[in-house]
Amino acid sequence: MSGNTLNPFAAAQKKLDEVAEKLHLDPAIHQLLREPQREISFTFPVKMDDGTTKIFRGFRVLHSEAIGPGKGGIRFHPQENIDTIKALATWMTWKCSLVQLPLGGAKGGVICDPRTMSEGETERLCRAYIQKIAYQIGPLQDIPAPDVMTNPKMMAWMIDEFMKIRGEYLPGAITGKPLGFGGSRGRTPATGKGVVFTIREAFKHLGQDFAGKTCSIQGFGNVARYAALGFIDMGGKVLSVSDVNGCIYCPTGLDIYKLLEITTQYGEIDRSKLPTGYEERDRDEWLAFEVDVLIPAALDGQIRSDNIDKIKHSVKIIAEGANGPTAPEADEELNRRGVFIIPDFLCNSGGVIVSYFEGVQNSMNYYWSEEEVYQKLDLMITQAFRNVVTIAHDKNLSNRDAAYSIAVDRVAQAVRLRGWV
Repeated sequence: MSGNTLNPFAAAQKKLDEVAEKLHLDPAIHQLLREPQREISFTFPVKMDDGTTKIFRGFRVLHSEAIGPGKGGIRFHPQENIDTIKALATWMTWKCSLVQLPLGGAKGGVICDPRTMSEGETERLCRAYIQKIAYQIGPLQDIPAPDVMTNPKMMAWMIDEFMKIRGEYLPGAITGKPLGFGGSRGRTPATGKGVVFTIREAFKHLGQDFAGKTCSIQGFGNVARYAALGFIDMGGKVLSVSDVNGCIYCPTGLDIYKLLEITTQYGEIDRSKLPTGYEERDRDEWLAFEVDVLIPAALDGQIRSDNIDKIKHSVKIIAEGANGPTAPEADEELNRRGVFIIPDFLCNSGGVIVSYFEGVQNSMNYYWSEEEVYQKLDLMITQAFRNVVTIAHDKNLSNRDAAYSIAVDRVAQAVRLRGWV
């Protein structure tokens, strides 16, 4: 699933090693943070519609609870693996720390392809998965949420199964739920909204107006589509989006609302219904257009040493809507070119921020308006952005190294305060 030279978890560890050296991190804290605190791998049966039983493999990883309960999504993907889950859990620790949420990092997944499964099969899969982890998760332990190829409906099945098993009404045990069942307004668009808020701040930092700027987006799932809509709302144009089958490009700008009408819930665009003037391009062409901003919003390892030369000099900002989309060697080259990179665990933190808001609302049993949610999200992610660029400037660091320095240092402080080291 990754295009990185290293597997994702090895890459996450390597980055921590570099930051630990810069911070002169206590060796014991460094060693503690290199590995998850807990990882679970298991198989479970699911009855299929044709009467057969299929065996699935699932995972749940808690990287760190130094600052608070684990927090992280559940991914359904045919190429899911434990190294990707461990890496994502690690990155979630840094993400929560960076934006000052009282949460740690976790992640889960199942090796499956829900695109090939009926709704009944998918529901049985969701419930069976939760049955395996029901006593490892909870609002004060580890809080799952949607991720790749999972959605609010699936979270509703999961939280219902969880509460049946536990015998308690605990809506905050899983976030990303539907609005009618403990969900937060603004949760679904939150990650994409946050991406656009950070792009807005990046243009301010660069002394440029947002209006008239262009972008190309890899992906057209939840993060990508709301980033696209937000980019247009800010006065920009989206020239290209992509799905598993390739790019869709229009030099005068795409009608995102029109594309959404012909897109499946898993982000696949129906090519037979494309408007006149829309061009189909190869998958990797999304990063080769003359645009101001690139938004990788699909999987990790998508900008690499073997394709970085496709990126045009017009690109001023790369906003990492996905987790780990830029391989380390490509990251170094982009920094040399002077491209302003908004690192993933800052750029795409809107989802976990509003997931945190959802948990807060569940605890209070009092729910905010969508406008209030977005105001709070904007305030929190903007402050995190400013902290990163300030440290980057003051210590002559890249944005990514500055973000890591802030995040790792905060977790290390919590480890010391708890007396673990």
